[in-house]
Amino acid sequence: MFPINRFFPFLAVAVSLLAWHDPEPLLDWKSAITPLLTAVMFCMGLTLRWQDFRRIWKKPEPVALGILLQFTLMPLIAWALAWAFNLPDELAIGMILVGACAGGTASNVMTYLAGGDVALSISMTLASTLWGLFLTPWLVWFYARSGITVDSLGMLASIGQMVILPIAAGLFLNQYLPQVRAKLHNHLADIASAIILLIIAIIVSLNADEIATVGTSVLAAVILHNLLGLAGGYAIARWNGHTEVQARTIAIEVGMQNSGLAVALALKFYTPVAALPGALFSVWHNVSGALLAAYFRWQTQKTIKRQVASHQAIKITMEKQE
Repeated sequence: MFPINRFFPFLAVAVSLLAWHDPEPLLDWKSAITPLLTAVMFCMGLTLRWQDFRRIWKKPEPVALGILLQFTLMPLIAWALAWAFNLPDELAIGMILVGACAGGTASNVMTYLAGGDVALSISMTLASTLWGLFLTPWLVWFYARSGITVDSLGMLASIGQMVILPIAAGLFLNQYLPQVRAKLHNHLADIASAIILLIIAIIVSLNADEIATVGTSVLAAVILHNLLGLAGGYAIARWNGHTEVQARTIAIEVGMQNSGLAVALALKFYTPVAALPGALFSVWHNVSGALLAAYFRWQTQKTIKRQVASHQAIKITMEKQE
């Protein structure tokens, strides 16, 4: 089988460019995004155990830090970038909407590909979504002095359908039918990566027109918003004493927003122009997340190889001394 997981970041860039160049074949695939994402979540569930979630809730500090950064760092960065780039009011509101939203389910996927703490990522996504029911409208009012309402039941139903149920199904199979997981284990990463590539291609094709017409200032603001969120989440988590794996997970969770919700809110309460930052963010954070996940995975593999080489050197030295 072709090692899709190994070449994932390059393939993500390639499919993005292809979908942007010729979006027509995938324009009718919008309805496939949810079932495809559900399939990825099921694959992730097969790698988890119930004990992973018990471990998280016994030590909730990483979840608390992730939520704190989610609703302080990201909206503040969005507001600052809108001011720094002197964006028009509608685009500024669009930026603030992205920053005020909870973490998206894409963060769970990228955490999985990065070899991060998937249970922690899922816990943060669920917790930030619940907090977002109250904080998202308040943050939009605080930074933009504009009121919105959030469909709380719709958000919870979406999280349940796309995240909780497929994860629970995977956990169930892993617990009670381990032979199924054993057969799929070596192919799970490649299967999930292939599905994610298709999702990225669909998202790019659906936003091809916006990408083609966007100004450089809006594009730069969206890219910086994501990158500063990723970098800030990682740096603050490490400074706060969290492990490398926890810091990577928090970084991805903080930097990757529920941009789909931002687009929906912008279209409902404002204008299509206000939805532009969310649409661009939904494309960019999948590409940047894929690249960052590959980098984190490469760093982990390099560390493992270095430790193995060190153990082998120590063993050889001890044998010579004997």
